[in-house]
Amino acid sequence: MPEAFTPTQSEPIIRLNDVHKVYGSGEDEVRALQGISLTMDPGDYVAIMGPSGSGKSTLMHILGCLDVPTEGEYILAGTPISQMSARALARERNKRVGFVFQSFNLLPRSSLARNVELPLLYAGVGRAERRERALDALRKVGLAERAKALPSQLSGGQRQRVAIARALVNDPSIVLADEPTGNLDSKTGQEILALFGELHSQGHTVILVTHDPNVASRANKIVRIVDGRVANGAGA
Repeated sequence: MPEAFTPTQSEPIIRLNDVHKVYGSGEDEVRALQGISLTMDPGDYVAIMGPSGSGKSTLMHILGCLDVPTEGEYILAGTPISQMSARALARERNKRVGFVFQSFNLLPRSSLARNVELPLLYAGVGRAERRERALDALRKVGLAERAKALPSQLSGGQRQRVAIARALVNDPSIVLADEPTGNLDSKTGQEILALFGELHSQGHTVILVTHDPNVASRANKIVRIVDGRVANGAGA
């Protein structure tokens, strides 16, 4: 079970207040986000939807502490994120958020166990504990017996399971996934979505960025982003 954040019932795990994100300046200025305000509660299962260029990837980067707003306030588990240094942001990200990417982002020459250990390495966890926790995370996704294999020896669905194990190894409050079934066939995609459902039932806050209504239908809350803004009716 995620242990990092134990709020009161009324306290959200994520709060964005009038968040803007601007890239460039002058004629080259791009307003990727324009006044996003939303909250997500502990244990939510949220789908972020929107067309290409709508700002949903920028929103994901801010939610996952990969970027900070140009204006506005982002509070993650009671911690103001918006004005953090890069070093402090990295610490918060490693502690609070587990990432699952469409392209898996696995190191091709490292074993599955080594790939899963990476967040623990960044957190300064000792070697023996890293290996034990990595094997436990692989066990949760049904791949403990393949711990010494390389990513190239796995199917796409198995590689995505490794990416999920890596996301879980630090026991994050939030699991954030960007188009997690985008590179998978429909049967394997359904298996991966079932795994996210299990994570949600275990108490993780799950946030999926997707363009697929079938994927979004698994969530209990949908946030629709259009032209850098939350569309009317989003989050219902």
